[in-house]
Amino acid sequence: MNMPDLIRRKRDGEALEPAEIELLIRDYTTGAIPDYQMAAFLMAVYFRGMTREETAALTRAMVASGEQMDWSAVPGVKVDKHSTGGVADTTTLVLAPLVAAAGVPVVKMAGRGLGHTGGTIDKLESIPGFRVQLSREEMVRQVKEIGLAITAQTGELAPADGKLYALRDVTATVESIPLIAGSVMSKKIAAGADAIVLDVKVGSGAFMPDLASARELAQVMVALGQEIGRRTVAVITNMDEPLGMMVGNALEVKEAIAVLRGGGPQELREICLTLGSQMLLLAGAAGSDGEARRRLEGLMDGGGALAKFRQFIGAQGGDPEVTDRPELLPAAREQITVTSPAGGYISAVQARLVGEAAMLLGAGRVTKESVIDPAAGIELKKRRGDYVNAGEPLAVFHVNDRTNLEAARDRFLSAYTLAPERPSNGQLVYEIIS
Repeated sequence: MNMPDLIRRKRDGEALEPAEIELLIRDYTTGAIPDYQMAAFLMAVYFRGMTREETAALTRAMVASGEQMDWSAVPGVKVDKHSTGGVADTTTLVLAPLVAAAGVPVVKMAGRGLGHTGGTIDKLESIPGFRVQLSREEMVRQVKEIGLAITAQTGELAPADGKLYALRDVTATVESIPLIAGSVMSKKIAAGADAIVLDVKVGSGAFMPDLASARELAQVMVALGQEIGRRTVAVITNMDEPLGMMVGNALEVKEAIAVLRGGGPQELREICLTLGSQMLLLAGAAGSDGEARRRLEGLMDGGGALAKFRQFIGAQGGDPEVTDRPELLPAAREQITVTSPAGGYISAVQARLVGEAAMLLGAGRVTKESVIDPAAGIELKKRRGDYVNAGEPLAVFHVNDRTNLEAARDRFLSAYTLAPERPSNGQLVYEIIS
């Protein structure tokens, strides 16, 4: 392959042939193309973009770079859900057992958090004894038995994506819609589910800051999934403020349990019902959105979803008693109240800054090598639209290590904007793209 010519053509805005992209990804994965040339190519894509055909070829090539899961031994339509990342986004811990309790098999390979966004695997690891590494055989057997398995992503699935993402991360080429779409969908397709629901976040705590870019990303990913033979829907949801009221790993497990009991924050419950309804519709387990929602509400309020979560935890080696006794989860030594410096209506809460404050307390990773404290985090006391008096609690910090406490407090308070008048109600779900 003449790599300089390929870089030049993409730099000048030309569309590459699928066979060229396939060879490019294969040679980079095997080490035949050095990082400096691939970095130049990625920067050309960042500025010039890719056609839908090029993006599909990129996705297929990354899928073909490694192994693919085979779920044919499990009857029914297998569904997966992916979020583009947010703060207090505990939806997977609620959705997976909820949808499985409705009789739809849920198969998911999840990731860890980095920076201000949380990771499903980190949250599950806060449950005493929980195993996040399962063999293929164990996953298939577990889904056949209880309808649900969630494991950590492995380097065997779409290894080209892992190598490319590491390079994008250090070359300022992460925020490219074709590269994001190819990265997400290559992993989802390799994971083998028949149907995929994508939760595309938009707002201050998301990678997509505005609705137009979120819509474009959603449309590209849905088209990729459908072209490669997966039933795919994207739901564009608001991440201008934290979704739930808990930010941190064990804290978010507690909140998921509350939602599965029929309680918890209304906003988190609503997003879970919206995404879950789409999962049931894609699986053919409901004839309408209304029917799907009623089934899921019944499972939440009637205890069926919580019972499935309990069964899931036990199947993967965790202590199922946490569903009845959340105090068995890791708890921080100190709980420190953070109060509002002034009075007024909360007109904005920048989710990213709240997530960064939790990260400084130990709930997230500054680098991939950072060690997470499963008990650390932030328990929010107020939401956007609430009135707060000067000196009234905005949050409680759960702290084991005070090293970055003041920096975390400053970062957290900078997330809040107060106003004399109550803001209008925000929109939770912007649109559904199918």
